[in-house]
Order: sequence, then structure tokens, then C-alpha cells
Amino acid sequence: MTTLNSIADAPDLTPDDYVVVGVATCFFRDDDGVRELKVIEPIPSSALEALFKGIPTSYQIAAATTLGALIAGDTPEIPANFPVDCQLGNEFAYRCIATARTYKRRPEAQSHIAPGDTYTSFNYSTERKRVLNADRVVTKDDNVKQHAYTHQKL
Repeated sequence: MTTLNSIADAPDLTPDDYVVVGVATCFFRDDDGVRELKVIEPIPSSALEALFKGIPTSYQIAAATTLGALIAGDTPEIPANFPVDCQLGNEFAYRCIATARTYKRRPEAQSHIAPGDTYTSFNYSTERKRVLNADRVVTKDDNVKQHAYTHQKL
């Protein structure tokens, strides 16, 4: 599978296609403890619709823009109205292209935030922390408990 890094790699999209990007509060665990990061990520249409229903989220701000404004040539661009202490998420260009496709599929999701506008009234919460480098350790306690007779012939 090839990674899409520019609009030229996606012939079904144009620079004018609608995309929403947001600033999420994430956390990174290292030897010194846990530190907070502000990460810019594209928000797919289904996730945006869920956010507008009031679910708790780590997104503080979301901006509607175009794919061409985010991916100028092969270099991803940070929207001008975002805080300066933000960084781009992993595979930003690839994820922007994938997100643009979700808005092409569900154009009614574009009505939540008008192109060029920002939205800041999400149900912001960091109660459930998004740890970017978390390792999932599976233990015996994760197994589903079954009755003693589950595998017995009756």
C-alpha cells in the first residue's frame, strides 16, 4: 500500500474539497512522566457529527477549510487561526485525504461548520486521557469469565 502525501496522489479529490481539522489535547508518556501535547488532526464526518451531539472529546477547536489549504504541494500547512504550540499528527496528509473523502460521501456533514469558520463549543474533557504512545498489555484478567460447565457436554 502506498501512502498518499499529496493531492496529486488522490485523483478523486480536488484542492477545493472540504475538510475539518481540530486541535486535540493528547498526552505523551516518557521517563519524566506524562506531558500534554496539542495535536492537529483531521476530523472525519462521522466523528464531527458525534461531537455535535455532545459527547466528551479532547478537541478544543475545529476549523473547516479546504484540502488545498492544508496540503500545499507536499508540505502540510497549519491553519493560521490555530494556537502556535500545536504540532501536526502522525500521517497528517494521508489522514486529511482520507477525511476529505468522508465529507464527499456525506456532504450533509459540511453544514455543521461553514468553510472558513471555527467552532469552539465542544464538550471538552480530558477525563479519559488520549495517551499517544500507550502500550496495551493483555493479562489473564482480561479473559472473559465463563461458567464451569460451558465446555462440558450435558
